[in-house]
Amino acid sequence: MSGHSKWSQIKRQKGATDVKRGAIFTKMTREVMLAAKEGGGDPEANFRLRLAMDRARAVNMPLANIQRAIDRATGAAGGLVIESVLYEGYGPAGVSILVEAATDNRNRTASEVRAAFAKHNGSLGGPGSVAWQFQSKGVVEIAAEGKDADEVSLMAIDAGADDVEADADTITVYTAPSALRKVKDALEAAGCVVESAELTMKPTNTVKLDGDQAGKVLRLVDALEDLDDVSKVHANFDVPEEILANV
Repeated sequence: MSGHSKWSQIKRQKGATDVKRGAIFTKMTREVMLAAKEGGGDPEANFRLRLAMDRARAVNMPLANIQRAIDRATGAAGGLVIESVLYEGYGPAGVSILVEAATDNRNRTASEVRAAFAKHNGSLGGPGSVAWQFQSKGVVEIAAEGKDADEVSLMAIDAGADDVEADADTITVYTAPSALRKVKDALEAAGCVVESAELTMKPTNTVKLDGDQAGKVLRLVDALEDLDDVSKVHANFDVPEEILANV
């Protein structure tokens, strides 16, 4: 498993226990609103909304808050107009970074993202500057305990998965975006414990970082992820796990 995939796991686990609940709930509210706005308020018919709701529940967001966000997005209740924005930029060591944001104020979000890049020795790029280095993928992460990675890989590929990576803790399954729901449902039906399922941007190539470079890049990623309007950060770095564990 790549160092960046491992970092994604660490960030997800951190988010599930983060003491800054207000900030997390703000992010999840906007993600749910955006999904509901673009695909409707029924999670059975809108798989993106179902994924957003799952992510919100994973950080213990109350169901009432989730439903209120759906109602605001679909016009059942008044609220902010949220839109999706993608920012592209460069970090230390030439790492390429994509920043997904859900915002009600493009100018504010752009200013905050630009400032985070500048503060951590990066720079904001123009549209198309780095996006070509990433592919849109579905990703399903499964608890590896008690599972044979080879058997899970075969099941996933039979269900339509593109690729499978595994380590001692997690089996990570990549799919085409359109196949994510089918693969996730098939793995759950086979008794796999799905820890997360979401759409992501997977890098087509990676930049290997040493300890000093890794620290600089990860601090930039942290700064971007801490912004209220930022929902996801994707980057093409690869950090050895032994370095990652000490950063």
